[in-house]
Amino acid sequence: MSLPTAHAQNVYGSSDHWMGSKLSAREQELRSIMSLNGDPSGSYHEVDSFPEGYNYGDEDEVIGAVGGVENKPRILLMGLRRSGKSSIQKVVFHKLSPNETLFLESTSKVVKDDINNSSFVQFQVWDFPGQIDFFDPTFDSEQIFGSCGSLIFVIDAQDDYRQALIRLHQTLTKAFQVNQNIKFEVFIHKVDGLSDDRKWEAQRDIQTKATCDLADAGLDGLLRPSFYLTSIYDHSIFEAFSRVVQKLIPQLPTLENLLNILVSNCGLEKAFLFDVVSKIYIATDSSPVDMLSYELCCDMIDVVIDVSCIYGDDVEACAYDQQSASIIKLSNGVILYLREVNRFLALVCLIREEVFERQGLIEYNFHCFRESIQQVFEVRRKTQGPLTSLGSYSDDN
Repeated sequence: MSLPTAHAQNVYGSSDHWMGSKLSAREQELRSIMSLNGDPSGSYHEVDSFPEGYNYGDEDEVIGAVGGVENKPRILLMGLRRSGKSSIQKVVFHKLSPNETLFLESTSKVVKDDINNSSFVQFQVWDFPGQIDFFDPTFDSEQIFGSCGSLIFVIDAQDDYRQALIRLHQTLTKAFQVNQNIKFEVFIHKVDGLSDDRKWEAQRDIQTKATCDLADAGLDGLLRPSFYLTSIYDHSIFEAFSRVVQKLIPQLPTLENLLNILVSNCGLEKAFLFDVVSKIYIATDSSPVDMLSYELCCDMIDVVIDVSCIYGDDVEACAYDQQSASIIKLSNGVILYLREVNRFLALVCLIREEVFERQGLIEYNFHCFRESIQQVFEVRRKTQGPLTSLGSYSDDN
């Protein structure tokens, strides 16, 4: 993606965290680095990676029937073999480079992955092998679909998807019989190798045939899956997963309302509440999401983490902390503004240059916004009991 030219700007105080070092010409060209406030640090591994310990914990591989499930909503990844299910999970939640997914082995057993990054985003991702037979007597549909919050069916758009459509219909109908509250999502995946016309043709064809199959089964109007064009080689997979996760957040209307108030009172162009680790936005204001703006915000998060890892003066500290903040001024008169909300959440805004002259007003409204987010955390703790989330606000702020 071709980005507008950006100019570095200090946020607060001195720039001691740069330790007198100059960025390489390549880094300046790619990112036009900004400064960070606080003590950002961590061990640096590779571009777009996070320091050690900055993840979601270990995977738990489950063979056969899956038991011992915690009381968390589940996101099930299903689809035919080699459709890209495991690659999606690894890229979104484990920061694996898309090119490295070429070396992943085909999934032969159910893999359960706990996601515990903030009190808003707590769920399990279950990656199912493509050869599972839902009509096998040993397949426990009640156990699998009973506590499922969302079911994602992945279709390889570059392959002949007629068999995938048959399996999609079987999966949706079987899951709906067990649990009618499941949110059904269809990822039309691997569209990076298709032309724009071919992408839309594939989406229209798949959506039309899937809808007709559901209508023939008498489920039209009862079961309405959402369809997304996705690829691990761009930000479309993160944007699609953002929409999936948002449907699992009970506090979403409250978060959106808070962002709408912030945008209105400050005159912002756009505001996102990001999960820093996965770059999933868990909420945004009511204005339409522009993919370019979303990509710019994702790139800004990468810059903040990468620069903190490289130039942080405390090796033991986390690369993203309470004082993390950043400003990037683009050549088109738009300013990217990032502020830490809690350990795993960040507010990223797009602001016109003339509006940013009222920075004091923006700072004041941001602190009000962060306090409101904290109150939402407190309400959730009182209604659902103690949280063990890594991003629990009281533990990290």
